[in-house]
Amino acid sequence: QVQLVESGGGLVQAGGSLRLSCAASGIIFGFNVMGWYRQAPGKQRELVARITPGSSTDYADSVKGRFTISRDNSKSTIYLQMNSLKPEDTAVYYCNAVHLRLHHDPNLGSWGQGTQVTVSS
Repeated sequence: QVQLVESGGGLVQAGGSLRLSCAASGIIFGFNVMGWYRQAPGKQRELVARITPGSSTDYADSVKGRFTISRDNSKSTIYLQMNSLKPEDTAVYYCNAVHLRLHHDPNLGSWGQGTQVTVSS
């Protein structure tokens, strides 16, 4: 059974930082593209960042230069370092794991339960 457990969300002032973590189990971590997505109230879920087994990364334009995704294969864990946070970053952040062969559609993978990030102005 796949489990993705997120942690690290919370309330922070604009300009502050947070670090999210997602610990994975029940998958062969090294075969999965791992990603962070977010969903704000009334909006669709969107990609924030993703990282391949080889640590190639991809970011949404809105977070480039502020967020950094990384992975620790020895711990089956990914991280999202979020700096210079803005009120528009407020959302529920979800971890996703999808097999490399299916990476074109994250819904073919697994999702975590989500962690709330709230940025106050």
